[in-house]
Amino acid sequence: MLNRVIRGIAGTFILISLLLAVYVNINWLWFTAFVGINLLQSSLTQWCLMEDILKKFGIRNEAIPKKSRSNI
Repeated sequence: MLNRVIRGIAGTFILISLLLAVYVNINWLWFTAFVGINLLQSSLTQWCLMEDILKKFGIRNEAIPKKSRSNI
């Protein structure tokens, strides 16, 4: 659940900043770059500030039940 929310927020930020860059000011692309840099940083360091923020709001990772291989 937590990873899905983080990806949704990142995607929303990118789309909003692209729209703002087109319709308001090109400098909104710096925000797009900031989101991209944070995604890259979190993939390298395994630490994400948005994850810490969301955990403080009570959003947790849910255990995904493993599918039984006997059904294959």
